[in-house]
Amino acid sequence: MIRKSTINRTTEIMFTLFGIWPGTSCIQIRRIFWFITIIIVQFLHYRYLLTHFYSDDLFNLMDCLSSFLAYAKVMTKFIVFWFNQRKFIETLAMMAEDWNDCPNNEISMQETICKAKLSDRIANAIIILHTLSVVTYGTRIILADVDITDSTSIPPYIHKVELPFDVNTQRAYKMVLITQFTYLIMCSWAAGAVNALLLTLILHIGGQVDILRCLLTDLVSKEDGRKRTIVTTGEIIRKHQKIINFSQNVENLYTYIALLQFASNTIIICSLGFLIVCAIGTPDATQQIIRSVLFYIITNLEAFIFCFAGEYLNNKSKAIGVAAYNSAWYNLKPEDGRILSFIILRSQKQLTLTVGKMMDLSLEYFASIMSASGSYLSVMLAMQ
Repeated sequence: MIRKSTINRTTEIMFTLFGIWPGTSCIQIRRIFWFITIIIVQFLHYRYLLTHFYSDDLFNLMDCLSSFLAYAKVMTKFIVFWFNQRKFIETLAMMAEDWNDCPNNEISMQETICKAKLSDRIANAIIILHTLSVVTYGTRIILADVDITDSTSIPPYIHKVELPFDVNTQRAYKMVLITQFTYLIMCSWAAGAVNALLLTLILHIGGQVDILRCLLTDLVSKEDGRKRTIVTTGEIIRKHQKIINFSQNVENLYTYIALLQFASNTIIICSLGFLIVCAIGTPDATQQIIRSVLFYIITNLEAFIFCFAGEYLNNKSKAIGVAAYNSAWYNLKPEDGRILSFIILRSQKQLTLTVGKMMDLSLEYFASIMSASGSYLSVMLAMQ
């Protein structure tokens, strides 16, 4: 069976589960379920913060705040994709069109399949890493021997929440923990799938840019001592415009996700770093560090993925102008050569991913986020 999409099957199943993938049945029911349940979970976190703001220690409050912001990011990703369903459908249609053009060109087929295989590995690795993060985060609580009948102590939960009902039996307590664990792992899949989709789309753009560069390189060749045009400049212009449109769709889908992501990730990285540092020297230091360290790595990885995607897209767009300049434009007819100058001019306006259309994503921006998180962590440790 010939593949027709860069998006792998795992990501498609995840998006179907969360009511994002178009053309599936009961999509509205799934959306209502996720919206209501995340609101409930957020409300329970808010109740905990409100109830324990003055009575609890800073360690528990930071733990609750980090999970509260993590769920807020998941809800934002859902809402953005639900409200931009048309853009997502257009993006999938453009990707399918690129795949339909592959059989006409061997280089196109090789580049597209290569990027698709790389996307598969990355998407599966991200989902596995998110799953392991949840397992290490919640397993210790689930396996702990807690005496629920002891009224002098508050039973530990995977997330710090204030439940609206009393949990006074062992069975009810285990049911709450299992529900929390199941819901947490599904939300982590949602976060991972959206991040994996971003890399998949960016890699697909990179593959199309590489195909365009090959077209520019082969624009003029020599055969039997005579020049002949292998591909028309019109074909090159159409390919370039499709890349620009595809990139703009990705930007529209992810720019506001990135805005909340980086507003919250700075706080989450700071909070988790605080939990890890404060756990050092405590009796259960190893368990606390193991519980938080993968969550910390995932949060940093999430920020890095967005910044890397922006940097990768920017570098690829520069390569188009370089390839056009290095082509044998001097052997073309004057009208064809003038068209290449327009391609070079357009490529100077680089393809970018932005944070709320305010700032370009890049590895330099990732370094600034890490620096800001470290500064805030120092302040919190001084306040402790």
